[in-house]
Amino acid sequence: MSLLQKFERYSLTFGPTPIERLPRLSAALGGKVEIYAKRDDCNSGLAMGGNKLRKLEYIVPDAIASGADTLVSIGGVQSNHTRMVAATAAKIGMKCVVIQENWVPHHDAVYDRVGNILMTRLMGADSRLVDAGFDIGIRSSWEEAIMSVTNAGGKPYPIPAGASMHKYGGLGYVGFAEEVAGQEHALGFSFDYIVSCVVTGSTQAGMIVGFADQGRADRVIGIDASGTIERTRAQVRGIVDHTAALVGLRRAVRDDEIVINPDYAYPAYGVPSDATNEAIRLAARTEAMITDPVYEGKSMQGLIALTREGFFPEGSRVLYAHLGGAPAINGYSYYYKDG
Repeated sequence: MSLLQKFERYSLTFGPTPIERLPRLSAALGGKVEIYAKRDDCNSGLAMGGNKLRKLEYIVPDAIASGADTLVSIGGVQSNHTRMVAATAAKIGMKCVVIQENWVPHHDAVYDRVGNILMTRLMGADSRLVDAGFDIGIRSSWEEAIMSVTNAGGKPYPIPAGASMHKYGGLGYVGFAEEVAGQEHALGFSFDYIVSCVVTGSTQAGMIVGFADQGRADRVIGIDASGTIERTRAQVRGIVDHTAALVGLRRAVRDDEIVINPDYAYPAYGVPSDATNEAIRLAARTEAMITDPVYEGKSMQGLIALTREGFFPEGSRVLYAHLGGAPAINGYSYYYKDG
């Protein structure tokens, strides 16, 4: 029985996302581990999709029921999340205000005019640039934006960064875990590990709860891209506990079932290292799979490094959760102008 059957869902995605075998990447990493990707980057026709839509599907019914007319959210300049909130608002006929803070010490000449922010504006969102640094917590600029909608006579519906600290923010990736289990049944085998990026926390937290119900939460390897590992770990712990209670998980999730690797977030959130860029190029050149410098490039870097280091036992089947985010690569043109 699904943990989610009592929750209303508003469909924003195509349905279950495909699982793709990555034979050339596997071979490039020695051929001892079989790597697959679950393509949540291809999950919707809404503005190139991505992981945030899984979360928003469980948030939209509450937004509609509240009588709101404006979704209000926050992210960085190249935020995938604000792109998806803008897309959702357009799809359901609401207005949208998004705060875009200067979370990344990155200064490409077109950084605030291409990729995610371009699409956010194209979809009609009121995108407000704010000069403030990175933080995964609740931001005063977001609270001020919520108040500005009220002051203008509107009715705001607040969605925090990444939808992570929303009461329903973890539900979508509980569904991901259940979806994987169904696909494994069809494939005839189970994955030994699942690798996912983690920053604001609800993607991995939802997975942990969903896979805990299957007895394998500790096989979800979170690759931190925040560079603020203790805050991220604490936020994931909180979302796990809240979501587990919400869905009625029949046991507590142990600390050792929350696995977050901090080794690949350097030099800072949103700034790719040379190893990140090498990982992005390897995935692109072996599988034509595009990852980004902020999130998926770093989780791909982690996947590659852990495979080469022998973290995954020989013969393991590893599922890489591709969460989307490729539009951000447009804001990093000087890294990739020559490929």
